[in-house]
Amino acid sequence: MEDILKGKTLFLDLVQVAFVLTDIHSKILYANHFTERLFGYSQKEMEGQRIRIFFLEEDLTYFLPNIIYLTLYQNGFDGEILLKQKDGKKIFVHLTTSSFKEGGESFLTFSFHEIQRLKMVEREKLLMDHWASLGLMMEEIAHQIRNPIVSLGGYTRRLTREPSSLKRKLYLNRIMEETKRLERMIQRLEEVVLIQKPLLKKERILEVIEGALQPLSNEAKSKGISIYLETGSLKREESFLVDRKLITKALSHLIENSIDAMSTPSGKKERMIRVTVTSHQGNALISIQDQGEGIPKKHLDHLFDPFFSTRPDRIGLGLTFVKRVVEGHGGKVHIESGRRKGTTVTLILPMERRRPIRREWLSPEARHFQLSYGMEGNPSLRGGE
Repeated sequence: MEDILKGKTLFLDLVQVAFVLTDIHSKILYANHFTERLFGYSQKEMEGQRIRIFFLEEDLTYFLPNIIYLTLYQNGFDGEILLKQKDGKKIFVHLTTSSFKEGGESFLTFSFHEIQRLKMVEREKLLMDHWASLGLMMEEIAHQIRNPIVSLGGYTRRLTREPSSLKRKLYLNRIMEETKRLERMIQRLEEVVLIQKPLLKKERILEVIEGALQPLSNEAKSKGISIYLETGSLKREESFLVDRKLITKALSHLIENSIDAMSTPSGKKERMIRVTVTSHQGNALISIQDQGEGIPKKHLDHLFDPFFSTRPDRIGLGLTFVKRVVEGHGGKVHIESGRRKGTTVTLILPMERRRPIRREWLSPEARHFQLSYGMEGNPSLRGGE
């Protein structure tokens, strides 16, 4: 090792990046001064230990063996990763690995660039964006509530001056309608503004979707609309990590929108809402397709805006809620629509929050590292013991 690092240790101790050199078995041979600052270990404490001391327990089975495999047999690993310091605190770093041969032996290098501050800035920006959107929403709320309140005041004043019982009844009905509209608006506002952080649980995909569709089937049927669920090759036991309550409510909003879009009688004998569920590249794709009139192209960019609706009798917060829920799950919402072509809304939801590299071996060689390097199971093989 002295030959490998000869004349380089002074330089490596000056760089503001944590640098670690290990042998082929991931045993630490050298760690620079910045590694001490980043992880809280002294150089003496690190040397002779395995690189696993920096990794979270849940990443020892798949993630670390995969990183070593990529380092030795591919072009190395380059990406963000959550590690742990000596005191157990978690820290975000950007890890770059490589390998080289010297004197017939293989060595691995690990470079850790601290990005904890960057992550904090990202979180702060998300929070600022959230408050900015709430601020815009509050302006729109004031506008939306002002109109029915003005109407209520007007009808109430007319009641005091109107002796005719017929007109009094008309004004009372209008007051009741505006009151109900305000109540619906407040209820929807509470849904959007008070959305909690999703409490993720492993749920069977089809059970969640069927649970959301069942209560709305009778309403659709009463309007001559059938809801058809198409699952393709999706297996009954396939699951995803979701907050069932939030996803159920989001799906309910979308189905209600589709029913509304098809409530006006059309020339079609059979009217159908098609719900298609598939899985692709680690995501669950849920598409709701209706046969309504569709949405004009000029409105597509505004569909998720609070209080935007193509129907004046609607509040316009349903899609705002859906977008916030799906993005809170790390997913996306995609809408396709056209005049007289109907509308298709697709929810793209991760089935597993962890990347494949963190939950499965990339190759048999990675599995070999997990077994032979003592990353799980055999304490006698663990670094430094």
